[in-house]
Amino acid sequence: MRRARGSGARQRTGPAAYLRLRETGERHRARIDWWGNVTFAVGLGAILVGITEGIQPYHGHSMGWANPTVIGLLAGGLILLIAFGIIESRIAEPMFQLSLFRIRAFTAGSIAGLVVAIARGGQQFMLIIWLQGIWLPLHGYSFSDTPLWAGIFLLPLTAGFLISGPTSGILSDRFGSRGIATAGMTVFGGSFIGLMLLPANFPYWAFALLIAVNGIGSGMFAAPNSSSIMGSVPARHRGAASGMRSTFQNSGTALSIGVFFSLMIAGLAESLPKTLTGGLEQHGVPPAVAHQIGSLPPVSSLFAAVLGVNPVQHLLASRHVLATLPAASQQVLTGRAFFPELISAPFRQGLVVVFAVAAGLAAVAAFASLLRGGRYVPPESGPRQAAEAPAQGTTTSS
Repeated sequence: MRRARGSGARQRTGPAAYLRLRETGERHRARIDWWGNVTFAVGLGAILVGITEGIQPYHGHSMGWANPTVIGLLAGGLILLIAFGIIESRIAEPMFQLSLFRIRAFTAGSIAGLVVAIARGGQQFMLIIWLQGIWLPLHGYSFSDTPLWAGIFLLPLTAGFLISGPTSGILSDRFGSRGIATAGMTVFGGSFIGLMLLPANFPYWAFALLIAVNGIGSGMFAAPNSSSIMGSVPARHRGAASGMRSTFQNSGTALSIGVFFSLMIAGLAESLPKTLTGGLEQHGVPPAVAHQIGSLPPVSSLFAAVLGVNPVQHLLASRHVLATLPAASQQVLTGRAFFPELISAPFRQGLVVVFAVAAGLAAVAAFASLLRGGRYVPPESGPRQAAEAPAQGTTTSS
């Protein structure tokens, strides 16, 4: 009976205790950092727009990095970001707490997070183009169905992340973040080396295994790195630290698309025009039309593949050439194998460059994770830690 009454008491006091809970977090009134917000938003926006315009063709060039508008956007955005840093270092209530960069764990984690975001964001686009533009059509899938099936065949990447993410978070709480995050970046970089060795028309089991390993490495890094960043800062600055971490991650993803597409387009621009022109001429396309199509910027072929369109069929039909060709040539040119087989060799060269850069970025992130030090205890972690820790916090082995 006593046990029953005790249990009942606990059940009755549950809702009452919930209603009596009060927020104990500290709140501090602060002014909006208008100058910081404006200079950062406009500066970063100008750089991102400049990078987006940079991958567009310009005056006969495959990319637009010589475009004065692109140069002006990048230069202006960089100047505004420098001004933002000066402003943030001189005002009392900044949007970015630059003083947090004095904490080694925060700085190392932020650098690693930014680099990983750059390596991971563009990588997904390259895998999608690889599947939609080459592998799926060669295995009997129509171009219109490739967007759906590309997502399905990339599920091992997501599964790897979902499996390792929660597990690495639990292990980092017990053993520390440095070793797990560094190991995750080592696995992440190793998967890119494996992808570099695959042929354009790969066996799917090898591709699925490598992208699953890629997801596992990314998941091993994500939770420990976030935990290290947030655990290294004083409690009153955790909101600012979280915002800075998210900004680095989102900015890195946006930058990644421009960087990876630039590398891929540069690789394709060397061999794709000649390959495409020669392939079209072999199947009866007039040389002038074949040369015109082959001279188009490679970015058009890449985005056509992503949108689920047969680029060759679309280009020939728009020039009213397709109907004038023999039936056998029409069947070959509009088939599922012509464009993938034509683009596979140039695309493979671009992939090697892209994945090599991604592997190098993973190595940088692993090195930054290794330098984060042991478990950092900020001065405001608790009454006992605050009393024992010096002004700059303490570091314990992890």
